[in-house]
Parts: sequence; C-alpha cells; structure tokens
Amino acid sequence: MKAILHFEEYDRMPLVHFGFWDETLEKWADEGHISRDLAHSWDDGNEADAEISKILGFDLNFSHTLGVNIDIMPVLERRIVEEFPDGSRTVSTGYGVVILQKPGVGSIPCEIDHTLKDRKSWEELFKPRLQFNEDRFELSPETIEYIQDPNRPDWYGLYCGSLFGRIRDWLGFEGTAYLYADDEPLFREIIDMVGNLSFQCVEAVLQRASGFDFGHFWEDICFKNGPLINPGVFDECVGPHYKRVTDLLKSRGIDIVSLDCDGMIDALIPTWLNNGVNTMFPIEVGTWNASIAPWREKYGKAILGVGGMNKVVFAHDRAAIDAEIERLKPLIDLGGFVPCPDHRIAPDAKWDNVQYYCEAFRHAFG
Repeated sequence: MKAILHFEEYDRMPLVHFGFWDETLEKWADEGHISRDLAHSWDDGNEADAEISKILGFDLNFSHTLGVNIDIMPVLERRIVEEFPDGSRTVSTGYGVVILQKPGVGSIPCEIDHTLKDRKSWEELFKPRLQFNEDRFELSPETIEYIQDPNRPDWYGLYCGSLFGRIRDWLGFEGTAYLYADDEPLFREIIDMVGNLSFQCVEAVLQRASGFDFGHFWEDICFKNGPLINPGVFDECVGPHYKRVTDLLKSRGIDIVSLDCDGMIDALIPTWLNNGVNTMFPIEVGTWNASIAPWREKYGKAILGVGGMNKVVFAHDRAAIDAEIERLKPLIDLGGFVPCPDHRIAPDAKWDNVQYYCEAFRHAFG
C-alpha cells in the first residue's frame, strides 16, 4: 500500500475491501459460507474481519484504524418519544436526534427534530461532553507494541475524527445552515471545539505510540450532486483544523492522510488537498461516476485514491466483474491509486461473485 501511494515500485496490487453490511454477513451465514459467530463478531480490522477476508480472497480492510472517540462523551440518553398504532415510533438518539422508526425498515430514518439548536442546548448538553480526557482512546502496552512492530503484516491507521460530519449529525442538514445564518459565532465555536478536540486526541496518541501507516478522517458531508455545506465556508472554518492535525501527523512521519466522504466530493477536494489530506476514499462510483482520473488530471500526483471499484457488479455476473476489472486497469496505471469496493459490500452481493472478483483481480494485477 505505502509503495503504491508513494508512486514507488511494488510487487503486486493488494486486494482491499471496506467491510460489509451486517445484512450481507447474515445472508452469507444463512447460505453456509461463514459461521454465525463470524458474522456476528465482525468489525473493521478485527480477527473475524481477517478470517472473512482470507476466505473470500482479500488481503486487508482499508478501514482498520486505532479508534479514538472524538464525539460527545457520554452520548445522550436514548428514549422513545412517542409510539403509534402501526408500530412506528419516534426515538431520540444518543445524539439527541429525534428520528421516525418504522417496523421492518432498515434504511436511514427520517429526522424529525434535533436537540442541538442554539447556545443554550450547546452549553448545557454538548459542550461539556466534548472535553478532552484519556478515556477517549485505549492504548494498552500490547497495542503500542503491535503498532510499533516493523514486521506487522497489516495496514493500520490512526483515526483523527470528523471535523464537520459529526456536527452535521448533531444539528441536522437544515440546522447547520440555519445556525450559520442565525448565530455564526456559535457555528464557528462548535467547529473550533471539535477541531481542537481532534488535535488534542491525535497529539496524545502520537506522544505514546508511533508506527501508524496513515491518518484517517471521516466526514460524509456530500450527496450525489455536491456538498452539504458551502465550500467557501468549509474552507474558511474547517480547513485550518485539518491543517493543524495533518501538520502534526507529518511531523511524526505520517504523510498518507485519507478521508472517508461519500457523495460527489469534487467541490471540497481543494480544501482537503490544501490542508494536508491527500487520499480520497471510497470514491463512490454512484450515478455521478466518480473516478480518480479527472482528479489526477486536475491535481496531478498531489491527489491519491483508494476505492472507485463499482461494487454493484457483485450482484450481477462474472462478465460484469471482468468488465469492471478492465475499467480499472487504466486507473491503476495512473499510479497512486488502489482499487477497493466503493463502500460496504451490500446484501445483494453474491458470495461466489466476490470470490471470483478476488481471483480475477489477482490474476490481472499480480
């Protein structure tokens, strides 16, 4: 991975994935491909993940990082707000988001209301839960030894938090827009609080352990037509916090910094690149046909990528998989790019197709 993302010579292209929907693993357990225990114990980068990866033919899960809690802590009390005769109900989540839950529906629920609305709710409920303390990460001597082992075989990163995506979760899409218009000082204060917490947590971990392969942020602040925040506001308010964290990472030898954001991210790429985030992930193909190619043409070797493999082919047939591998060949030739299914492998994926993809990929790319 490191050699490829540094445009260096490499012996073979790794087979990388980004995990699975729980429903996918349940289906595969029902079909007898994996045990129920494996399906239920799976998590990014754990032993179950490694075993499932090996059975399918993958080398690694890209999203394997040291977990750092850069979030409200503790979360708010989850409670039922109202129940309805049809079995649906409104629930206030740990983020204080009131959602509508309908029986048998597993998709993203409708958001009805948000607890975080103004300075009063910020000061009373959220700000006290965003204070730095060492309970936000777990670094046992065994974990430190593992991270620092130069011979460890896997790919392991340091999670650096979410500098705006989690704020969007707390406030909601409309809430973030209204707050910027109604109380810009509070809007900026929330971003600064989260950015400072991210820096403090990353700094504390790096004071105790070295040897991480990459730094990693999560955002999810775009949809199929573009970002959920004005790019200019994002650049001004959030960009400097990325810079502080990525400068800290680079001072410790970590020069690969990835960011997980779904949707059409093009309008936000300049902010990320200018502030030290150089690896886009998972490059969702989607209806907008995201690809490393136009970004490489625009930004050159400054931009790296992991993802961009259209996972919907897993629901089709071998011919579709062969065509997808052919589509990836010129993208791999650009360098600095590692194909990976462009999000969690979904329940419509056929086990045999995923195995075939791994076999065909390894045959094509060594």
